[in-house]
Amino acid sequence: MTLQEARRDKRSAALSSVVAAIGLTTFKLIVGILTNSLGILAEAAHSGLDMVAAAMTFFAVQVSDKPADKEHPFGHGKIENLSALFETVLLLATSGWIIYEAVNRLFFVSVKVEASIWSFIVMGASIIIDFTRSRILYKAARKYKSQALEADALHFSTDIWSSSVVIVGLIGLTIARYIPGLDWMHKADSVAALIVAIIVIFISGELGWRTISGLLDTAPRGLADKVEKVAGAVNGVVDAHAIRIRPSGAHTFIDMHITMDGNLTLNEAHAATEVIEKAIHDIVSPADVTVHVEPVNLGKVPPKIPKGKDPSH
Repeated sequence: MTLQEARRDKRSAALSSVVAAIGLTTFKLIVGILTNSLGILAEAAHSGLDMVAAAMTFFAVQVSDKPADKEHPFGHGKIENLSALFETVLLLATSGWIIYEAVNRLFFVSVKVEASIWSFIVMGASIIIDFTRSRILYKAARKYKSQALEADALHFSTDIWSSSVVIVGLIGLTIARYIPGLDWMHKADSVAALIVAIIVIFISGELGWRTISGLLDTAPRGLADKVEKVAGAVNGVVDAHAIRIRPSGAHTFIDMHITMDGNLTLNEAHAATEVIEKAIHDIVSPADVTVHVEPVNLGKVPPKIPKGKDPSH
């Protein structure tokens, strides 16, 4: 698959998410206002932020694929991290509003909610659409290693659970309407909204942590050890050290130092670096790998001392 085809697939996945979010937000908002259901209104607000986040993801996917230039030597991949951070802030703000309204309805204000057939239809449709688009986004995210698409997919997959919780609340309202003595279940809608908010906060926290780690150039756990191992296994390499890893969007930038016999020719040393780069590409891709070769006199190489076994300490 060409780079142009990959970009087109990523944009298509992101655009389908925007279209779905617009439709769901409109549908939920109309039904929520007509039925006065806080649970559905909370879901409408959630879907509204989904729409904004999906639009941001669509923009981020387009920009992140731009090639590196003089001002951005590592490319534009960080825009995907910024997109995910923006999405996290929106989700947390919405959760705060939902919690405020739910607590207000539970303890201070009495609001009549109608659990109509349309309430169940809109939430059922929401689950089906969210399931479909989350699968599309996850597939594209794994295929192209896009953090922005992965964040979008994670976000929409949680909507399935939150929509299910709202349906449970609506069922509680329906039961209370027909069975005497279960008036307390009229509060089920507000309780469902609270659960939605807690789910959103939990997912937002997880997404936010991963986003901040990406912006701080936190290397994937265990990757440096793998790089050192594959480089050290190449014939002629004495030692691999000073390994630095910088993730940027779908790409990973790796630079490292290796020591080799100083009597090797330049062609031989270069051939070894080519082998190392290929071995690293086998464990992480796409990757930009830079290998710096340092000469060493093999007759004076000190013995390798395992960590924690230095006799001088």
